[in-house]
Amino acid sequence: MYDEQLDLEHLLGSFDPAERRKALETLHGMLNTAQVSAVPELPAVNLHCHTFFSFNAYGYSPSAYAWEAKKRGLYAAGIVDFDVLDGVDEFLEATELLGVRSLAGMESRVIIPEWRDREINSPGEPGVYYFMGTGFGRGSPELRASHEGLRNMHGLAQQRNRDMLDKLNTYLSELTVDYEQDVLPLTPSGNPTERHMLVALYRKGEQMFPDVKRRARFWADAMELKVDEVLELSERPVDLQMRIRSKLMKKGGPGYSPPDDRRFPSLEDMVKVVLDLHGVPTHTWLDGTSDGEKDTGGMLDFIMDRGAACMNIVPDRNWNIADPEERDRKVSRLHEVVGEAEKRDLPIIVGTEMNKHGQGFVDNFFAGPMRPVRDVFLRGARIMTGHTLLLRSLGIGLLSDTVRERFGSDLRKRNNFFEEIGKLQPGGSSGELQELRQAVKDRWEKED
Repeated sequence: MYDEQLDLEHLLGSFDPAERRKALETLHGMLNTAQVSAVPELPAVNLHCHTFFSFNAYGYSPSAYAWEAKKRGLYAAGIVDFDVLDGVDEFLEATELLGVRSLAGMESRVIIPEWRDREINSPGEPGVYYFMGTGFGRGSPELRASHEGLRNMHGLAQQRNRDMLDKLNTYLSELTVDYEQDVLPLTPSGNPTERHMLVALYRKGEQMFPDVKRRARFWADAMELKVDEVLELSERPVDLQMRIRSKLMKKGGPGYSPPDDRRFPSLEDMVKVVLDLHGVPTHTWLDGTSDGEKDTGGMLDFIMDRGAACMNIVPDRNWNIADPEERDRKVSRLHEVVGEAEKRDLPIIVGTEMNKHGQGFVDNFFAGPMRPVRDVFLRGARIMTGHTLLLRSLGIGLLSDTVRERFGSDLRKRNNFFEEIGKLQPGGSSGELQELRQAVKDRWEKED
């Protein structure tokens, strides 16, 4: 039985959506008949996991992540992919089948013209800002093709990729990667990222230079490093790939292009796309050390004035740090930004990304630095998954006109209502889902 479970879990990573769905339904049936087990629900969430529709280091599809979240007992699970909503429908349908509270979003890099001289949350790139939309109720490759705003965002990202690869091919000379033949096949729906190009470069190096020492010389020359250093890195392929990315693809590298308005969407444009698709514009906070983030309250006011109604944090990078002084400084900033968000009734969602090897499946909610803010993070999860449930049930979301009419400017009362929706126990069958949506409707009508 264990071998069958592993085979089915492997199929969850297939690029064939019908194959993934069939495997998920079979696993769900095995769970219901106690042939496989799941951990009881825990006070832990991961609402920021990338899937293979952008890049997941472990190859998770939306269905695979939904299954792992159920199996490991997450209170709530959420996905975020770069520049697309391709996996949203699959993920929401998978979590409804499994009975997991869920959230689905999209992340991109945008330009903030007013802050061209300030580094914000994209290291080394003044004016460039990682920004999210979350809480979408639908999304697929077909939606991307039909929605002009999504199509334009995706097109800009793909053009940046192609420009980078052209530069790298020119620089590397004897090693060339073809975007159509070597990069696109690494993705299920034509949305490769910088990390996919990195994988393609690394694999092409292995093909062209089978001898490890010859390959090490090639990368050493390309990165201006000592051969012995590259040979040592070759024993840890992930570390070598990250060094290649740092040296060749990031700022100062031969594949890098300085940001400008033609290469990135504006913050205003992305907010319009998110709102048009009934999502929630979401500020992404890095660690509070950049020029843009040092004024914690000012940054929040600025971005909320431009539409942000939620905030995302990756806590692990703010406390799981070896250097004690840096750790103390960043933990202090983490607690400060959480406090400022609380003053503004700004819900916070958290997660681990999982687009790099070594990142955990879920944050350690019981670590010392997490304890003072843990309840805030869990409350944010309940508010935002409550938004998803209400949106999927009645077409009403956190920023809907009907919600504004009901709660006015009382954001705390609004958040309390959505949190109560997020506390509802999710079902794992069509009957239970129907009962859940009826309960949501009853709560909404009672509130009225």
